Amino acid sequence: MNQPGQPADLDVVRDHAELLYGPEDIDAALDRMATRITAELSGSRPVVLCNLVGAVIPAGHLLTRLDFPLEIDYLHVTRYDGGTTGSERIDWRCKPRIPLNGRTVLVIDDILDEGHTLGAVIDCCRTAGAERIYSAVLVRKKHDRGLMLPVDCVGLEVDDRYVFGFGMDYKGYMRNLDGIYALDESKD
Repeated sequence: MNQPGQPADLDVVRDHAELLYGPEDIDAALDRMATRITAELSGSRPVVLCNLVGAVIPAGHLLTRLDFPLEIDYLHVTRYDGGTTGSERIDWRCKPRIPLNGRTVLVIDDILDEGHTLGAVIDCCRTAGAERIYSAVLVRKKHDRGLMLPVDCVGLEVDDRYVFGFGMDYKGYMRNLDGIYALDESKD
């Protein structure tokens, strides 16, 4: 039963979505990411910044695989409002609290689409005096539009489709799915 303000089509969307990556695929990607991040950052005692809300799930799974000293903080910056698609406006809801001056920073995000949000986060870290900024995203979309900011560590790639699950949402829902799904565009 739908509550007021909830999308009416959530069950239909999930039932018709295409599973792109299951739990085993995601675990393998997170293992690869952790190996690469450890090789790059293990001696630097970095500040790890998790971009809320989408990166909470991937960051939580990734951080348990990193076996070196680090500090964890968060930020919340988005181009999406209320489960809609992206706009050109960057909305800063919360900046990091740990001072970044002179530090190595690892920024974790759920998905890189065009790179506007991640670019704003990296600029914020530079402005705050970070000595080195390393970026990691669970998913990168393959396309030739937008900024396509270079990322240091990518777990998985997807075609240019609407994806959700494992941190990414569909209209604010389904971030908790243990796989990564693509929207069936014929049902949208």
